[in-house]
Amino acid sequence: MAMAEVTVRGAGIFGLSVAYECARRGARVRLVDTVAVGAGSSGGVVGALAPHVPENWNTKKAFQLESLLKAGNFWAEVAQAGGVDPGYARLGRLQPLADVQAVGTAQARAEGAAALWQGQAVWEVVPASRFGDWILPSATGLVIHDTLSARIHPRQACAALAAAVTALGGEVILGEAPDQGAVVWATGVVGLVDLSRQFGRAAGAGVKGQAAVLAHDARHLPQLFVDGLHIVPHADGTVAIGSTSERDYEAPDTTDAQLDALIERARAASPVLEGAPVVTRWAGVRPRSRSRAPMLGPWPGRQGHFIANGGFKIGFGMAPGVAAVMADLILEGRDAIPDGFRVEDSL
Repeated sequence: MAMAEVTVRGAGIFGLSVAYECARRGARVRLVDTVAVGAGSSGGVVGALAPHVPENWNTKKAFQLESLLKAGNFWAEVAQAGGVDPGYARLGRLQPLADVQAVGTAQARAEGAAALWQGQAVWEVVPASRFGDWILPSATGLVIHDTLSARIHPRQACAALAAAVTALGGEVILGEAPDQGAVVWATGVVGLVDLSRQFGRAAGAGVKGQAAVLAHDARHLPQLFVDGLHIVPHADGTVAIGSTSERDYEAPDTTDAQLDALIERARAASPVLEGAPVVTRWAGVRPRSRSRAPMLGPWPGRQGHFIANGGFKIGFGMAPGVAAVMADLILEGRDAIPDGFRVEDSL
């Protein structure tokens, strides 16, 4: 049987993951990016792999859960294949509970997690004091502790996937190269613009985010989620903080006072970060589809062309699942794309 050929355009998290999975299954893969591996928003700094709340269950939440449960094996295999550590660790997450109502809601969600998370993780309400001075206690002194959330180092993860693709016999080309075989377009914001232009309506848009990295070693502690702010310890002795969500912006890759405000909020949430120096300031634009879900499947009207786009804030968490369903479709002709994730859902 002839070896399948696949060209993936775009070396962000979706493109890299699809290329890796196709190569792992024996396809001849060519991964092409005109700039660099992780050049777009996938080259950010935060890396929070966190679940949706375990209630009002739907297809998107179920798909994300399966991806998060697959993540440990997925990233371990990537690291083994290419010899590069992606910085993955499943250390959980804390969220402070401000009042009695919040505690009641969290306890109800604990029951939802017990029913939905397949016994592979827990969502519990515990005293904040259990975690020392890592998190500032709220008025209740209680936090949600979930054991499903994990971290990834985005830049290391992109490098790990690229190395794995190469180790499995694939090509990683920076610049221009011709297509071979099936073509997967994982080109982020640029791809959303192209789709919008072709179909005459908005397929999605870019949303700017700003984030920072502080020098503080909390590598063995769970990440924090406080009033929409992610605080994520990494194994290299840093803590990432992010991010803003800006639909209107002038400069896509510059930081400003909005990031300064995030840093101050992080220091207020975790007293040990007070005085920790800022070592990196980052800004980038993330691809958000009109449906808010990933856009997966054939490119309408273009035989042999496929789309994997719209990762927005959950691209790294969704990557194992996205890679699997796209490889199923491209290599086996098997359509396992969840409802609501199809390209047509955002057109």
